[in-house]
Amino acid sequence: MSVQKVKEYFKESGRDCQVMEFPVSSATVELAAKALDVIPARIAKTMSFHGSEENSCILVVTAGDMKIDNAKFKKTFGIKSKMLSAGEVSAFTGHEIGGVCPFANPDCAATYLDVSLQRFSSVFPAAGSSNSAIELTNEELFLFAQAKEWVDVCKGVEVSN
Repeated sequence: MSVQKVKEYFKESGRDCQVMEFPVSSATVELAAKALDVIPARIAKTMSFHGSEENSCILVVTAGDMKIDNAKFKKTFGIKSKMLSAGEVSAFTGHEIGGVCPFANPDCAATYLDVSLQRFSSVFPAAGSSNSAIELTNEELFLFAQAKEWVDVCKGVEVSN
């Protein structure tokens, strides 16, 4: 089970006990927000896209209330945004849909964090299953996700330079 892999990933830092598992589904932003009793925007959703190289993917972690802006995605990554199919998600990330997260992923998955997350002092990404999450600050999320960089690829988010 993928949540076990994520707990193992956090064990070295002593954060494995902070992975929360719920008796209800947290597979969507709305369900996760309800399980955690937070606003949906604080759910850090991980979206998976085909990468520029064959057998690679791009994981973009956004605030729960955001949608990808295709033009910004293409400008940032140099390719059209094309989400992985349900079958590809598990193969590329090791996580099933509803539990895709930026932790304990194979080397073929490159993780980026969208600036939409920076509105919050902490966010709640999934932790490898459709009924798990962990609360992290943005700095912790960047570190534990082994993120490449902060990006601006969502609609309605403007970053001042």
